[in-house]
Amino acid sequence: MQGRLRIAIVGYGTAGQAAAIMLHAQGHVLTVFEQAPVLRPVGAGFLLQPTGLGVLARLGLHAVAFAQGQRIERLHGCNERGRMVMDMRYAHHAADSFGLGMTRGSLFNVLREAYPDAHAVRTGVCIDHIAQDGLSLFDTEGTCHGPFDLIVVADGAHSRLRRCAPNLLQRETLYPWGALWCLVPGDDWPYPDELRQRYAGTREMIGLLPVGRRVNHTGRWLTFYFSAPGDQVDAFDERGFEHLRERVSAIWPEASGLLQGIDSPQHLNRARYRDVVMRAPVHGRIVFMGDAAHAMSPQLGQGVNMALLDAEALAQALAASSGIGEALQAYAHRRRAHLSVYQRLSRWLTPLFQSERSALAIARDAAFGPLGRLARGQMLKILTGTKTAWWR
Repeated sequence: MQGRLRIAIVGYGTAGQAAAIMLHAQGHVLTVFEQAPVLRPVGAGFLLQPTGLGVLARLGLHAVAFAQGQRIERLHGCNERGRMVMDMRYAHHAADSFGLGMTRGSLFNVLREAYPDAHAVRTGVCIDHIAQDGLSLFDTEGTCHGPFDLIVVADGAHSRLRRCAPNLLQRETLYPWGALWCLVPGDDWPYPDELRQRYAGTREMIGLLPVGRRVNHTGRWLTFYFSAPGDQVDAFDERGFEHLRERVSAIWPEASGLLQGIDSPQHLNRARYRDVVMRAPVHGRIVFMGDAAHAMSPQLGQGVNMALLDAEALAQALAASSGIGEALQAYAHRRRAHLSVYQRLSRWLTPLFQSERSALAIARDAAFGPLGRLARGQMLKILTGTKTAWWR
């Protein structure tokens, strides 16, 4: 595309950060808005898949990310009786394949330091709606910003701006399940290169993900998470905290010792998830990306990877097209099939691990192991983020 565009990016999470780096490199004039008063990461540790690592490599950030994270070779899960439910190794997909566990803080810093104008991000500005002309933005104070040639909406799963394009929204529901999570020291954890999970039916799930280094801390760290019904997550208090400790001791005694330094409910963070499907991520000169466009359950662990792929796809479409309209349609087309696969799989898999349907746990525990061995190739494509269509 010829010429410099005036582009607004709303939200400075992973999608907004990656888009800022790539669009700045193309010479566009960016205005980045972040509602938080101080730039900082939000959210639990995550598992970066080969697709996301590929984007970081193309940005020249692979080595610095790897230095902060923890290489993950295996995903292992069993029920409370020790029956294997899930056992997938990246090496069975490709010899040089692996995931990378990271804290949000580590990735946030890696991307912030790679954006030369991070100091100019407009913090403390909460963009509330888009003007009727689709070219300007209004914040919660009533201040108008713009006009812009292109507006990139990357304000997360709980996006304010989705309501500005109601005709695009096909589905938006709050999952009835959520999670409580925290970071715990992992230097003595015996599975430093594995994501480990333990399931008690479909109502309780515990996970431990090695995430490498933590900003401003020494040693290696793990993300601990405990799945729970949404109302319990929202009302988590001292009583809920004691119940959580009791259940961890009962379901996974080996993991309970990791919580010794966690002595109050305030030490655990709360997470709720949305299921968002848009008919198209584009409206006029507005483009939605990341969780703002396609939030989903974290069961497949693809949120950060999708955000990075979205940003790259937009930058590539702008570079290859002669006009903004053509570029946005190319972006939507490029991401449609891949997103559809993971949205549908996420909706299908979530009840097997987080629901009130106890009978599903029986079927899951009986079938997942054998199914994994029979369909290893397809399941590893799902794991690594490389499955791009149902028929492949």
